[in-house]
Amino acid sequence: MSRLIDKLNRVVKAVPQPMGFRAARPDSSEPRILLIASLAKIEDTNRLADSIDGADAVLLRLDKSGLAANTLQKIAASLPKIPWGGWLDDNSTKKLATLVEAGCDFMVFPAASRVLATPQDDKVGKILQVEPSLGEGLLRAVNDMPVDAVLATHVCEAGEPILWHHLMILQRLANLLSKPLLATAPSEITAGELKALWEAGVDGVVVEADTGHPERLKELRRSIGELKFPASRKRGKAEALLPRIGGEGSTVTPDEEEEEEYE
Repeated sequence: MSRLIDKLNRVVKAVPQPMGFRAARPDSSEPRILLIASLAKIEDTNRLADSIDGADAVLLRLDKSGLAANTLQKIAASLPKIPWGGWLDDNSTKKLATLVEAGCDFMVFPAASRVLATPQDDKVGKILQVEPSLGEGLLRAVNDMPVDAVLATHVCEAGEPILWHHLMILQRLANLLSKPLLATAPSEITAGELKALWEAGVDGVVVEADTGHPERLKELRRSIGELKFPASRKRGKAEALLPRIGGEGSTVTPDEEEEEEYE
């Protein structure tokens, strides 16, 4: 299994739902939210490890970097303890083969990608990029797709603060998806905003790394370690709307069903 996906699954399992009269205690040894560094340009692979220090994984934006196979192999050699992956922006099977050959741990690909242009090896994590505007039916369909996690993009753009509207969008995604949820976030995100994203159901954030200011990732890692997260969080389930004869949708509750049985 992909090392990043394994980390994500441990993060999800470390936050149990309350049961009975007492809530299960989370595993304090596991991070509550993962930090993934996104890199659009790599100038010096020898200093790469220092520039992403503090991240749980590295995501290479291949649409901007256009890295060659030998460069990818150097990256793999410089990051022995950090899983790395590629963000595919097109249907290039050649780019896919280059990544797999270099030993990438996971890949992010948009829903518009060809099936054959995505990794077929189970050892490579598959993260599906989705737009927050997708309808409920399509989002629920993702739960039955052979992907390991979901990345929500264009929720909050660079330089924007986290708004209640952003949290509403992410909470909706978390309620409809059973896969681990990642979301892009601005590099200026604060500790309080990170906690708000976690409470909205986000399991990991993808932040653009600035190789000229590597201390920013270290600050975010320190903030995550110092945050006091609740013992549990709620990822609700959206109720289904059943059609009426008149054409209007209505939510059927268990109480209403019991009343109809006794009539």
